[in-house]
Amino acid sequence: MLRLRHFIFGLLLVHGFAFAQGGVEALLTPSDSINYQRRNFVLGTEAVLATGAIVGLSTLWYNDYPTTRFHFINDNSEWLQMDKAGHVFSAYHMGKVGFETLRWSGVSREKSLVYGGTLGFVFLAVVEVFDGYSAQWGASSGDLIANAAGTGLFAGQELLWKEQRIIPKFSFHRTYYAGLRPEVLGSSFSEQLLKDYNGQTYWLSANIYSFFKSEALPKWLNVAVGYGADGMVSGRGENIVNMPVNFKRSRQFYLSLDVDLEKIKTKSRMLSTLFTLFNTVKIPAPAFEISTSGKVNAHLFYF
Repeated sequence: MLRLRHFIFGLLLVHGFAFAQGGVEALLTPSDSINYQRRNFVLGTEAVLATGAIVGLSTLWYNDYPTTRFHFINDNSEWLQMDKAGHVFSAYHMGKVGFETLRWSGVSREKSLVYGGTLGFVFLAVVEVFDGYSAQWGASSGDLIANAAGTGLFAGQELLWKEQRIIPKFSFHRTYYAGLRPEVLGSSFSEQLLKDYNGQTYWLSANIYSFFKSEALPKWLNVAVGYGADGMVSGRGENIVNMPVNFKRSRQFYLSLDVDLEKIKTKSRMLSTLFTLFNTVKIPAPAFEISTSGKVNAHLFYF
């Protein structure tokens, strides 16, 4: 759901920002053994943020629409599945935040994975329950599958490699389409960032060194494959009254280079924390594009 992205990005930024404050390297250094004060702070912060998000959704959004029996809807054909890619991205990174903050407080890797790595799936499942009781929407099985995929991508890599070799990332550029339907695709940059799927690209960024272990390779160098879409002014491609053109919807696939900021060596815990926060964003870089419309493009810099 479009509205959910506001809360997801807010949760990630506020949660991460809480651990980047103070300027004290010792504070940002993970504990070797369980630190109950840190653990309680982590759990309390997560509870407050999640509760605030749920209450906010309930009072500011769902109360404006009638309720009904819990039901499912099939929205899998909407927006060429760009919204589902967003759910994978959100579930992954919420789980990563949950896992790493518990590890920071000294909780064991196994317990951090169980109680932190599943944070994204649990929170987003609660949101789906709200959707399910709303007459305006409904719970989406596609969303649940995407949420599980994002959580599974994080947890699976921790279980298999004890590190994250493949990271979902995000990039965005403004498009022509938002000006045609600002009420749907956003009127300001911040709204378009979250609502205009035409300008969004979701990436899987893989660290080359982690797979090949060659000293000839920079440890921070990644190769990224991306997915985007174009020509969307409505969810299912239905005709819009007074729209000057019936746009042809197409999928776009990208190949590009990227940087794993977390692989850059630094002695500064503050800088390392910032690298972790910004490692959710794909850096601008040359990219090769293939579209289902038949177009093939090479971009000097794509974002």
